[in-house]
Amino acid sequence: MNRIDEKFRELKGKGKPAFIPFITAGDPDLQTTKDLILEFEKRGADIIELGIPFSDPIADGPIIQASYSRALTKGIKVVEILDMISLLRRESNIPIVSMVSYSIVYKQGYQTFIERARDAGLDGFTIPDLPVEENDEIFEIAKKYDFKIVCFIAPTTTDQRMLSITRKTQGFLYYISVVGITGVRDTLPDDILQNINKLKQKTNVPISVGFGVSTPEHARMVGNVADGVIVGSAIVREIEKNITKSRNELVKNVGGLVGELVLGVKG
Repeated sequence: MNRIDEKFRELKGKGKPAFIPFITAGDPDLQTTKDLILEFEKRGADIIELGIPFSDPIADGPIIQASYSRALTKGIKVVEILDMISLLRRESNIPIVSMVSYSIVYKQGYQTFIERARDAGLDGFTIPDLPVEENDEIFEIAKKYDFKIVCFIAPTTTDQRMLSITRKTQGFLYYISVVGITGVRDTLPDDILQNINKLKQKTNVPISVGFGVSTPEHARMVGNVADGVIVGSAIVREIEKNITKSRNELVKNVGGLVGELVLGVKG
């Protein structure tokens, strides 16, 4: 069974939501990325969302875009990210889903890239620029390899399209809490809990919520109704704040924030 499925099944038995931190691979370097993942796991993170840097991100706000630029400036390559994950798997079994641009997957070839990613130790992809209507092949190949393609639903998604997405998504469903790009926000939309509950009536697939979830209080509120809580920009911003410090200090400080968010999610 895929590690993502196993984790959600385990947490459902405990009546707890998953905490899913996002970081960019290679920001500030791959050794730090590996150390951060191990630290997040120690702090109680359940699943990691790992961004593969791309020059033209679709939905990411300025904080995550800047982290992509920092990694790309250093010449980060996809093969190096997969090698880092292979090394990580000697020490950790935490589920990892990678946010990746469709053009990267297309260039590598669906089957080739999914096979390489799975063999390296990845458990799935989120592909923000892949409309579910346009490519059945990638979903079928992923199913063949027990690899998950996680789909997105936004507050503006129509009921009809919502049904199509919930039928196709694998592993979990990524609910975008706000209309717009990723980023740190002071408040979440008033209708977020209502929208999550509405979505739960349409699918049994675990629902994880991201975009704008920035504080332990946000995480607690969302975790009361969702199956998973995703925090990205707040964590990436903390990495940037500590980027001139030693690796150990950066990992410790960012891990402290993740620990606070975990406490928020787990109540």
